[in-house]
Amino acid sequence: MTAMISATDLRKTYGKKRALDGFTLSVDEGTVCGLLGPNGAGKTTAVRILATLLKADSGNASIAGHDLTTDAGRVRAAIGFTGQFSAVDEILTGRQNLDMFARLYHLDRRQARQRTDELLDRFALHDAADRPAGGYSGGMRRRLDLAVSLILAPRVLFLDEPTTGLDPRTRAEVWTDIRELVSAGTTVLLTTQYLDEADHLADQIAVIDSGTIIARGTPRELKESIGGDRIELALRDEEQTKAAAHIVAASTGTQPGIDLHRRRVSAPAPERFHNLSTTMRQLHEAGIDPEDIALRQPTLDDVFLKLTDRKEKTA
Repeated sequence: MTAMISATDLRKTYGKKRALDGFTLSVDEGTVCGLLGPNGAGKTTAVRILATLLKADSGNASIAGHDLTTDAGRVRAAIGFTGQFSAVDEILTGRQNLDMFARLYHLDRRQARQRTDELLDRFALHDAADRPAGGYSGGMRRRLDLAVSLILAPRVLFLDEPTTGLDPRTRAEVWTDIRELVSAGTTVLLTTQYLDEADHLADQIAVIDSGTIIARGTPRELKESIGGDRIELALRDEEQTKAAAHIVAASTGTQPGIDLHRRRVSAPAPERFHNLSTTMRQLHEAGIDPEDIALRQPTLDDVFLKLTDRKEKTA
């Protein structure tokens, strides 16, 4: 596949702070790459450099085959950008916002009107098109932001925490919009604090910490990298927790983790359902009735916490 975003050894320093320290990334055409990391890890700096809003101190990058340094004009013509905060004018209507940005992109009056109508339809904003954007809901405002970033039908779209502050229903609506863009061929680089968002949307994920990519892969590959399924139990008291831990150790052949304060036991389950059924049978025979028992796959939260914790411990 063609790499639409390519960055090699990007570095950026603010005073004594290294915002990027050898940042290297490649994103294939028509895919979503989720860029995850703790606050201050370098996510926004990386996106702003790739979107030509900042200059790197060193390193190389290209967008849609255009060099970031020598061909910045063509890079800008190939990209769209939606930042963490709304860029629309709240006094203007949705239609006026789109028309204004279209004219700023040098579309003539007829082209601007046509593109505005297309985007209002695409993002289900036609009914609210002639209302001031300040009266829009958070989800409508975010959809208008997305529409603005797509005026020139960009080949690459940068989304910097696009659903921050939105309720779950509105987040799901924005996810649908993003999936539709990708299915039409747009390449997306997504930064987000919501790991379930990256899990739902991303074809690949890159984890950044201290300005460096420390892990990458598909969501499934990253989950598998920290271990397989686990049996998790919630017990009624500390005595049951200790007894259940012995049973889980025997039924799984692994060493469980025990949290006496929260009365929880967790252990790897290499044989999955066999381990679960054996554990349940032995708990029943011992007269232990757990409040909850589950076979759970690792989540991206587990991946994130383990990778960033490991980074801190080895730094």
